[in-house]
Amino acid sequence: MERRHARSGSPYEDTIGFSRAVRVGDVVAVSGTAPVWPDGEVDPDPAGQARRCWEIALGALAELGGTPADVVRTRQLLVDAADADAVGAVHGEVFGDVRPASTMVVVAALLDPRWRVEVELDAVIG
Repeated sequence: MERRHARSGSPYEDTIGFSRAVRVGDVVAVSGTAPVWPDGEVDPDPAGQARRCWEIALGALAELGGTPADVVRTRQLLVDAADADAVGAVHGEVFGDVRPASTMVVVAALLDPRWRVEVELDAVIG
């Protein structure tokens, strides 16, 4: 089966050795996606961060031929449970009609202390 990759330009892709997303057959997995703008800036607002994360993740999915309607599972990692409503509301804006299986967990920290949320998704295109 053909294996295709999407890159986002993250400096970690080369040093860690990963792709933003991988498609094998009809399955796409999008890696943990942080809320970083091309200039390296990070919006301090958790809802703004969630929107940026989904923009990047869905862009990688689109590059590999998918749409939000193809998403079957999402994961949202938060560093503060107090952000759950704001981040969850953004998930609802993006996936309200799709209704993928979803997990939201609170973690001790993310790689960059400015990040309040990181997301990932899985999709089946067909």
